[in-house]
Amino acid sequence: MDILIVDDEQSIRLTTSLALEAEGHYVETAEDGPSALRRLKEDDFQLVFLDLRLGDEDGLKVLQDILKQNPRQLVTIFTAHASVSTAVKATQLGAFDYLEKPFTPDQLRAILAKAHKALQQQVEVVRLQETVQELKSEVKHNSPPLQFKSEDERTQMEIETLFRAAASPASVLILGESGTGKSVIAKEVHDRSHLRDKPFVTVSCPSLSKELLESVLFGHMKGSFTGAIKDTWGKVHAADGGTLFLDEIGELPMEIQPKLLRLLQEREYERLGENKVRPCNVRIIAATNRDLAASVVARTFREDLFYRLNVISVTVPPLRERRADLVRFAHDYLNFFSSQMGRKIDGFSESGRQALLRHAWPGNLRELRNAIERAAILARGSKIEAEDLPIPVAAETPAAGGAAVPVIGGEYSIDHIEQTHLREVLRWAPTLQDAAAILGIDKATLYRKRKRFGMD
Repeated sequence: MDILIVDDEQSIRLTTSLALEAEGHYVETAEDGPSALRRLKEDDFQLVFLDLRLGDEDGLKVLQDILKQNPRQLVTIFTAHASVSTAVKATQLGAFDYLEKPFTPDQLRAILAKAHKALQQQVEVVRLQETVQELKSEVKHNSPPLQFKSEDERTQMEIETLFRAAASPASVLILGESGTGKSVIAKEVHDRSHLRDKPFVTVSCPSLSKELLESVLFGHMKGSFTGAIKDTWGKVHAADGGTLFLDEIGELPMEIQPKLLRLLQEREYERLGENKVRPCNVRIIAATNRDLAASVVARTFREDLFYRLNVISVTVPPLRERRADLVRFAHDYLNFFSSQMGRKIDGFSESGRQALLRHAWPGNLRELRNAIERAAILARGSKIEAEDLPIPVAAETPAAGGAAVPVIGGEYSIDHIEQTHLREVLRWAPTLQDAAAILGIDKATLYRKRKRFGMD
């Protein structure tokens, strides 16, 4: 626990600091109200010990200023026996508790235990508030919850492996293309673990520069870099006792990787610009769309960190390899969005279904969700037709003459792929010159190809 002692007597500050540090706490001191308020603005302290007599200052006024600055700050009042009635008044103004001078080590420990319990309750309240907001947002904006089962045997085996591992404290590495639902799966692992009532904190590794990412992860001290105007805690501190989810960890800069390795191995870390080693007990779940083994070979990812993360590893197959799941997900999304919009849409026509099955879905679930939301808005009939789907999906329905637009990697000849692509570009390009530019050839080559494929 980080504690601030506010007392105008140096002897009290010194003896109380020694007693608290002996109990394993981090302690700083202030001799008056203004310096205390300044330190509380600069850093986060879980508990403040405040003397009601600070020279000529009114301790009650300092208490009110502290609580005005941070209404959730725990403040324990130091008071002499003669001013217990004033201490009672202080608790009425919002003080957490009071401690009579002189106090014994046991009395101090009792206050600390009570403060620790109060801090846990504060964390729980914040967590519940965040959960309520997440649920409200999910109801308003998001998709239906994914069903964690699969018709694909390989995928189902991966899911079962993952959820068996949820009960252990081991690190988990989730591999898969972008949009396959890795973050949703990570949250489900947390919710099925013994940490379900503890924090689940997410860090997106590619979203920040190296300097900012390090600060977001581990926190920083005032002045440790340009713009660091106050001491700040990081996501590691926020996740203490729970789960830290590192999304797209393959993008983690090499400079930060040793610090993450230390957190995994030693369960400790330091804030930027600070020499104090802090303990932290978090479970790490990481996800990436990169081949981390290849990154190790390329020396862009530490081998020791890879092995520490790779205790339990699962791969989420892309949607194009899970056609039965694709249709089920599409129906779940359609039911969700049509219900939100107050529309009655009875599934997909055959052309709509075939369009879904033929598309490669490079964006996986994320792309499917957006496509179905669009279709639910634009559908003119009681079923989703191919033409209601986005152009990249709808364009892969049977073309003129009944020939299907090929899926890349399917059993099609090069000539068939070239002919089909050429026909589609000619169909929507404004002019032949535009078509040639799109295809990356000159008009003479385009003419020869049209003649070869009988498109004159």
